Amino acid sequence: MGVIDLPKSPNVFHPEKPSAVGSRNSLAQEYRDQQNEVNQLLEEETNKVIHHLTARLPKDVLERLDVMGGIKEKLYNYFNQNYQNMFNRYMVTTEDEMVKKVRNYIDKEETKVLARYTPKEVADLLDAVGGADKFNTGEIEKSIVNMYGHLQGHVQRGVNDLENLTNSLLRQKTDTGAFIRGENAYSIVKCAFKDNLLKPKTVTDVKLSVNILDSELISPIFHYQVTVEYLIKDLLSKHIIDTMDKEIEKLKDERIDQGLEELSDSEILFSKINHVENYTDDKIDDPKSRRYSIVAKTIMERINDLRAEIDPESFDALNVRENIKKIVDIENIRNRGFNTAINSITSILDTSKMGYQFIENLKNARELLIREYEDTDSVHLPDERYQVRMRYYDNAQLIEERKSYDVQIKSFETEVQHLWDILEVIYQDSKSIFKVHDFDDLAKKNKNRVRKLLKEKSGEPLYEDIAKVWDEISFVRPAETEVERMNRTYIYEKDRIRSRIILMRNKMKTMYDYLYPIERRVMEDRLSWLEKEYYRFDYMINP
Repeated sequence: MGVIDLPKSPNVFHPEKPSAVGSRNSLAQEYRDQQNEVNQLLEEETNKVIHHLTARLPKDVLERLDVMGGIKEKLYNYFNQNYQNMFNRYMVTTEDEMVKKVRNYIDKEETKVLARYTPKEVADLLDAVGGADKFNTGEIEKSIVNMYGHLQGHVQRGVNDLENLTNSLLRQKTDTGAFIRGENAYSIVKCAFKDNLLKPKTVTDVKLSVNILDSELISPIFHYQVTVEYLIKDLLSKHIIDTMDKEIEKLKDERIDQGLEELSDSEILFSKINHVENYTDDKIDDPKSRRYSIVAKTIMERINDLRAEIDPESFDALNVRENIKKIVDIENIRNRGFNTAINSITSILDTSKMGYQFIENLKNARELLIREYEDTDSVHLPDERYQVRMRYYDNAQLIEERKSYDVQIKSFETEVQHLWDILEVIYQDSKSIFKVHDFDDLAKKNKNRVRKLLKEKSGEPLYEDIAKVWDEISFVRPAETEVERMNRTYIYEKDRIRSRIILMRNKMKTMYDYLYPIERRVMEDRLSWLEKEYYRFDYMINP
């Protein structure tokens, strides 16, 4: 193929003519059957995905999906549109751009050599004399390399997008593993899948709660009202530990230089502990104490109990404490950690292309609310939506949250027990004294016979005289240890409540059958409401 065959490249635009700008076909490809090649490629990719689906999904799901009918065509079109359009257009355009560069280069060379009647030997001589900096093809080579580099980047990005979308299709799972990788599973506090109350058959509510510890944060988070004294002491503690780490590193280097063995992990730990007294001590009242070697005792006393805000009446810009507070505020120590966390979560949402119409930053409360939609009425909202709540808790807040959780679980127990008692009374009143309705009636009726025929002979106590430790609702609970007292899970109590709700519903069906007197309707309404509220409470996170 000669350059003479490429007259159309820069000037003609046509989708089909070989080597025209924007063409699907190129002379450089020597009339290969592009469509056949692409079809073969797409067929293989589609069959791979279909094979993967048939290997992973159950048979009944495959029949419902209609794999050979619907999915295959969709995948084929999906690959075809993305891959063929992207690859062919870039490839043809690049080939034609390269041909243009080569033609211009030949034109320049011919002009240099022929138009000036310069003998070829002189041109070679000049090329040799000029060296690497002159009379070379470096710029054209660079241009071609850049062109292919850009093409490679475009193709790679397109292929990556294609892979990501295909993987997301194959990875659509409905279990906890879809949300978080295995090595971070310890951070999950609660993940729950629950049928939506309004649309239980088609909509699932998913709650994922992740606990991030202080030690895992990029910048530490402090509450808005934490004192300046606390902030400075925290910074001093960090400074002391950093200084000790440097001392230990120096000690390790010295041991290596002397040819001694490296310190073990436990030896490093004890070395650090032994260095603590070099930088601080417990003499709070002594102004010459080591703890005041970096910040003087007088300054620490003046900033005692100094919080984020100073009363305007006592504010004096020239006071020591006001200036120390100003230094701390300028360094943004108090807000830096929470701001970093907010920036991280919003950048994750932006990168994931997850838009949000509502964001409320309760900055001083250290709470962030993000919702996909501003409206909160679930009746008017689409089924697919999300909301994120990020909250920083200190120990005092957690203690108060636990207290309210304790009170709430006790309240549920009381309310369910009250309904249980009412149902039991109505059930006992509805029984006829002449009939046997349940096992208790049968046992009462045969009590005397059992005593005379069996128990008097064997000398064993009667069933009614034995202390009843199992209430037949839940198994006997083991005695509490300090672990259970300090960490109330309430799993046992929740199981009892759940069991009572089920037993009461079954008892009402047995009692009334197809009759619906006012007593049954009132009790069923109360039971349904208690059940709904209990499951809503159980869906919450135990603090």
